[in-house]
Amino acid sequence: MKALILSGGTGSRLRPLTYTGAKQLIPVANKPILYYAIEAIHDAGIDEIGIIVGETKAEVKQAVGDGSLFGVKITYIEQDAPRGLAHAVKISQDFIGDDDFLMFLGDNMVRDGVTAFANQFRAHRPNALILLSKVTDPQRFGVAELEDGRVVRLIEKPKVPPSDLALVGVYLFDSKIFEAVNAIEPSWRNELEITDAIQYLVDHGRIVESHVIDGWWKDTGKPEDVLEANRMMLEYIVPHVEATLDADSAVFGRACIASDVTIRNSIIRGPVVIGAGAHIENSYIGPFTSISDGVKIIDSEVENSILLQDTRIERIPTRIDSSLIGKNVQITHADQKPKALRFVLGDNSQAQVY
Repeated sequence: MKALILSGGTGSRLRPLTYTGAKQLIPVANKPILYYAIEAIHDAGIDEIGIIVGETKAEVKQAVGDGSLFGVKITYIEQDAPRGLAHAVKISQDFIGDDDFLMFLGDNMVRDGVTAFANQFRAHRPNALILLSKVTDPQRFGVAELEDGRVVRLIEKPKVPPSDLALVGVYLFDSKIFEAVNAIEPSWRNELEITDAIQYLVDHGRIVESHVIDGWWKDTGKPEDVLEANRMMLEYIVPHVEATLDADSAVFGRACIASDVTIRNSIIRGPVVIGAGAHIENSYIGPFTSISDGVKIIDSEVENSILLQDTRIERIPTRIDSSLIGKNVQITHADQKPKALRFVLGDNSQAQVY
């Protein structure tokens, strides 16, 4: 069995962060989202992975390398433009060959991994197995209609959903899927849709089964989803504080803090992750915050946020909350008169002032 991770796409819903980086490399609990997918696949007993890459291929290749960091072998497969999930399968046929394969959307996170999912496929040997999760708002998702556990119909964002079972974005296929992706036509979006390919299998008498997960999953396509995934992952961190605190500082709750972090006259309240070389001074770091390497926070308060590498926050009088802040950002307080707000913001930025 092999695996295919989709790591192309433009990440338009996460702009401006994704103007300068791949959405799959945004950190959750200080680890790129893509790493969670690779680790889940490895844990399921799969060690040959193809990664579909697009315009951010150089960054993805630099972050993942040949896969040896994870105990897997990586092959990169270039997609010239986002042409749909089924198109990604189609261009991967040479890599997959006649093997079964697991397909994983690289910006999805599944808390409990995909080992049980892969084991069900190995035991039952259907032509396709799709991962589903019960949701409260199925009209926002692709939804599966089942009969006796077998999939009979897939509907994309139905106005009247036939079930509350949403497609998670993880699939297992045998080689019959290549017949389907080569037979279907592009959708109204001019993309080859994986839901159309799976429906083709159903309509042609192939066996399509489902696996419903109990734990949470998250499509990290929007800033609020990334922050929620961060909160969820921080709930499971193992406390490990290597940094030396001064006498006026304290850490409460679960925290992972690297050894060369400087903490002076500050309160850290977990769950929190603080990366190497960070500097926290005269500040408060509240729960569900991930601070990447080299970040400096001085005379400020931050909680429920993600701060990427080498960002500096200094003398901000109001607590920063529910924020996703990119690399090398500077948020500082100025004393000059007259008082004013000064911004340099890229496309699709969001700023709220209270």
